[in-house]
Amino acid sequence: MSNLAIQFDHVGKLYRLGQVGTGSLVHDLNRWWVTKVRGKEDPYLKIGETNDRSKKGDSQYVWALRDITFDVEQGDVVGIIGRNGAGKSTLLKLLSSITSPTTGVIRARGRIGSLLEVGTGFHPEMTGRENIYMNGSIMGMTRQEITRKLDEIVDFAGVERYLDTPVKRYSSGMTVRLGFAVAAFMEPEILVVDEVLAVGDAEFQKKAIGKMQDVSQGGGRTVLFVSHNMGSVRRLCSRGILLDNGEVKYAGNIEETIGIYLQESIDNSDCVFIRDKEPNSVVYFKEIHVTDSNNKDTGKFQTSDDIYLYFKICFKEKIPHTNFFVTIQNKNNVRVTSYNLRLDNKEEVRLKVNKNFLVRGDYSLLAYLYLPGSNPYDKLVDICSFSVIDSNSPFSHLDRLDYGLVFPNIEELK
Repeated sequence: MSNLAIQFDHVGKLYRLGQVGTGSLVHDLNRWWVTKVRGKEDPYLKIGETNDRSKKGDSQYVWALRDITFDVEQGDVVGIIGRNGAGKSTLLKLLSSITSPTTGVIRARGRIGSLLEVGTGFHPEMTGRENIYMNGSIMGMTRQEITRKLDEIVDFAGVERYLDTPVKRYSSGMTVRLGFAVAAFMEPEILVVDEVLAVGDAEFQKKAIGKMQDVSQGGGRTVLFVSHNMGSVRRLCSRGILLDNGEVKYAGNIEETIGIYLQESIDNSDCVFIRDKEPNSVVYFKEIHVTDSNNKDTGKFQTSDDIYLYFKICFKEKIPHTNFFVTIQNKNNVRVTSYNLRLDNKEEVRLKVNKNFLVRGDYSLLAYLYLPGSNPYDKLVDICSFSVIDSNSPFSHLDRLDYGLVFPNIEELK
């Protein structure tokens, strides 16, 4: 294995829906006889289907993971990303020996510290102190080693006041804090962390990311990190593995992996609004499109792209002084930039959002038609979603901030 810390060799995990084993003793014995005694291929592997949760299958057998092959070098920090149900948690459970693979072989060098679910490995009736010693013993540490690390673990977790309180009295956040501290400070050669960190508050997440960076960079240890927070994955990881329906879709540089994941998660139809029913208003939006320079509704852009907004407005009667207002907002509904003009019965508005302005992230529009000092004729909230998928912008250091830039960046096209 040379410097390899982890090696997945054609690993698969097959489940039967709603059953443990194959569902009957006869089938289990038959499976054992065919595979173990006669040395033949497991017949149940032939009827397993791809794990696509959006479709109804014909078989009771589903591949949660199928033909997973990749290597992880010692000291690598690898982000495992993908949609819900892609197989991320199953992969980490196989690595942590919580369950065993149906096919293939997993090789890992060194002790593995895992934090996969809130309270994993903790006994609720035991105190925090007792659970620390129990977990350390399971990982092969002596009592003296655990005692030496105890103060650091407790200080990092911030649970000193409740150290001798049964864990069942802890909040989920406190449990995660203690669980992560135990997994990280026991100095495993491989640290495995699932989405569970999302339960913690912002201050703890920052500390946890910093600790994982120290573990990997300072201690030369290997980290596998699963999260839906692409900002955390980007800051922490150098490599990425994208899972889709239980299979490896892409493995490589973390920026490229995240870019492919974000591109495939975008529904192009989301960036188009077409009103199919006429509202009870004298002025209203008929159509709105977010397009590229070729007038295509792609729904995804690079920071180096100009973004075009097209609005078609319907007037049932001519109303002077009608105002038009549009805001681009981020996924936290924070306004990034706005544009306002007087329509004077104009039925089409074309705007251009200049390139190198919007940083990586997800956006939507907020649009109004109104007369000053009165209720709006038409108001559309959180429509025409689109995404900026890379960070070529000179302002990319502002990525993931919860506020936008303030200088003018939208112009009207005549």
